[in-house]
Amino acid sequence: MNKKIFAVLIILTFVIECVLCVSFLKGSSVTGQDPVKVNRCLKSIEENYGDQSKYDRSLDYALLDADGRVLFKTKGGISENANDAVKRSEAVLPLVIDGAFMGSVIFHGTVDENIASGRRTMTICIIAISAVQCALIVSYYLHIRRTITKPFEKMNDFAVRIAGGNLDVPLTVDRGHVFGSFTEAFDIMRSELKKARMAEKKASDDKKETIAKLSHDIKTPVASIKSTSELGFEMAKDDRSREYFNLINIKSDQIKALTDNLFNSSVSEATEISVDPGYQDSAVLIDMMKSSDYLNKLRNEPQIPQCRVFIDKLRMQQTLDNIFMNSYKYADTPIEASAFFEEDYLVLKITDEGPGVPDKELPLLKEKYKRGSNTEGKDGAGLGLYITDLFMQRSGGKLVLRNEEKGFSALLYIRADA
Repeated sequence: MNKKIFAVLIILTFVIECVLCVSFLKGSSVTGQDPVKVNRCLKSIEENYGDQSKYDRSLDYALLDADGRVLFKTKGGISENANDAVKRSEAVLPLVIDGAFMGSVIFHGTVDENIASGRRTMTICIIAISAVQCALIVSYYLHIRRTITKPFEKMNDFAVRIAGGNLDVPLTVDRGHVFGSFTEAFDIMRSELKKARMAEKKASDDKKETIAKLSHDIKTPVASIKSTSELGFEMAKDDRSREYFNLINIKSDQIKALTDNLFNSSVSEATEISVDPGYQDSAVLIDMMKSSDYLNKLRNEPQIPQCRVFIDKLRMQQTLDNIFMNSYKYADTPIEASAFFEEDYLVLKITDEGPGVPDKELPLLKEKYKRGSNTEGKDGAGLGLYITDLFMQRSGGKLVLRNEEKGFSALLYIRADA
């Protein structure tokens, strides 16, 4: 809804309320009887006093004698004395015939009835207009939520993912809200960051490959030197020669150890990621799965048993992102999810209909830089499931991978407290 249209409609409803209030106040101030009809009725009574059949009945009234007794009434509910008439704002006129006071006539007033009717009408109108105003406010709130609040929350979640290192999930571009251009810019930033990370990954891999080659090239001559020194140690005839050969042997072991440390240190970065788990309501897992399933491959919304789960929300989101991303990349089929308890764990099972992997390769998938034989031509570093398994272990759980009769399953064993 356009802001100008909303403002005009709200102002219009307030104007209508003001007009109704003014009309009600003006209408309620008209309290008198029609003087012409009153005089005609009074004249009729004077001329036909005693003959009730000839009295004018165009108005409702009560005829009282000089002692205050009721002689005639056109209907019930009319005041029968002056005090009641004054309380009800009814007109009391004296009846004088040939100069003699014969009594009085109390004309029934409709002021109270008119005011009550006006109040009812006014109340109905105000309620109706208030309902329209509420509907306008609610619709504008929903419009603001759809075009500003929800896109902002989505961008905030996206920023958290980027900060957590997840650059694979794109941010859907929607130009129908105020953040449309920002959304596109954010996704371009994600793409550029991913390219930079891939380039960094390639450089890191090249460095690791160089280190591995150097390690191998160094180890080969060192092994020859060590074996020769050991042989020399056995063949040496004097202690001094034996001491030299032993020193060569010791230094060969040091060179081998240093070479191994150099290689191992280049592949140890992933284990330094922090995981800070705490108890959360299990319902958050549904929102996390919906957030990870940006291609809407999930065919069902799993019934998550109510409990508390021991997770790091950021790392669990990354875990689910990795599982769904792998399914998108290697299976590209519908996905099903289910949840159940097993001992002290809530098990979240995510299954696709892909070809799976050879059984002998299953244990390797959780190792660093290991990938299945079906990954040829697909980009990836072999770190996703390794990091997922690391996160699960540091949260007190575990990751289990297995082939199904039709498809492939990832089972997340999450510590739970029912």
